Amino acid sequence: MIQFERFQLENGLKVLVHKDASTPMAVVDILYNVGARDEDPSRTGFAHLFEHLMFGGSVNIPDYDEPLQRAGGENNAYTTNDLTNYYCQLPTDNLETAFWLESDRMLSLAFGEKSLDVQRKVVSEEFKEHYLNKPYGDAWHILREMAYTKHPYRWMTIGKELKHIEEAKLEDVKSFFFKHYTPANAIMVVAGNVDTPEVKALAEKWFGGIPSGNKYERSLPQEPLQTQERRMVLKKDVPIDALYKCWHMPARNEHGYYVTDLIVDILGGGTSSRLFQALVKEQKLFSNVECYHFGSLDKGLLAIEGKLVKGVKAEVAEAAIELVLDGMRQQLVEEKELQKVKNKSESLMAFEDMSLMNRANSLAYYELLGDANLMNQEMQQYNSVTPEQVKALSAALFAKENSNTLYYLSDKRI
Repeated sequence: MIQFERFQLENGLKVLVHKDASTPMAVVDILYNVGARDEDPSRTGFAHLFEHLMFGGSVNIPDYDEPLQRAGGENNAYTTNDLTNYYCQLPTDNLETAFWLESDRMLSLAFGEKSLDVQRKVVSEEFKEHYLNKPYGDAWHILREMAYTKHPYRWMTIGKELKHIEEAKLEDVKSFFFKHYTPANAIMVVAGNVDTPEVKALAEKWFGGIPSGNKYERSLPQEPLQTQERRMVLKKDVPIDALYKCWHMPARNEHGYYVTDLIVDILGGGTSSRLFQALVKEQKLFSNVECYHFGSLDKGLLAIEGKLVKGVKAEVAEAAIELVLDGMRQQLVEEKELQKVKNKSESLMAFEDMSLMNRANSLAYYELLGDANLMNQEMQQYNSVTPEQVKALSAALFAKENSNTLYYLSDKRI
């Protein structure tokens, strides 16, 4: 059970405090309720661009990293389609340094053509390196556009097109910042050997005077139910053939999410999983095969992908995948196999909770979901999943009309 206390400043900033007296370190985690799904379709990649800009210095602090390092701290950040998270860890004695740094860039991020130009080039190079010039790098750009016709999950966090980043204007960047990077749109978690009164005093001192801004209310286009399978064959200059399949799955706050998560582990959770055993070990159709999902807040995607053994036809490999899925659709999973993946989920959660940073991050995330205490109820959700639920959801999930398939084939030029 992860214990925490919660309070809210008058400007809307939610603050959670998690005390752990066993460590000399403290974590300050700030989650902004903005991700790639909140972007203008003609100006994508801004949430990720901001992750870079936020480390470029603020009006009063030209270099974010230097004072944090002097205080014995380290920091990082990440952006998803749903959220943006900034976190730092430092000795508890220097906790106020983190409040000073985070509050200043929330209040007065340094906007300038020079800073924007530098980060625009960094992100553009990242786009080219990982998504344009890397073999199979564009696969998920293609799959997202195939699977989603309306919802902004159509584009990846890096952005839909390189030119959206290359052509980003300073006024567009400022507008995005002042719309989303506000106390009313943020959750802060402070974890470590800290007391709530101390955290409250620091929060009031450093964040209390920041204007609240308008709480962002989403009105995203909803993805219509997919009623027909979608397929594509792509030939590119890649070493070997690859196969990608994905299906729409329940949203993060639905019970079906937990059922899906266990299905993913049954199918792809390591070398003892059904897909690996059947397709890699026994039939030797794939050199590797993975099953995973994105855990999106709105309805997301479950995916199976793998590289084919040379000489194996994509049609043969796909038929073999469908045979494995038939086992999920038509037969009840044995209690022993289901309990095994439940135990694995429990072990993973316990391992993650060992890290103070992970606990702080999770508290912020579950507060975004609606209540940080949800993280203490996760195993109840997993344990309540039955073989009948696994079979029923597998039948709906892996229905042909819910599928999106990409044959990513080598054109043999290499």
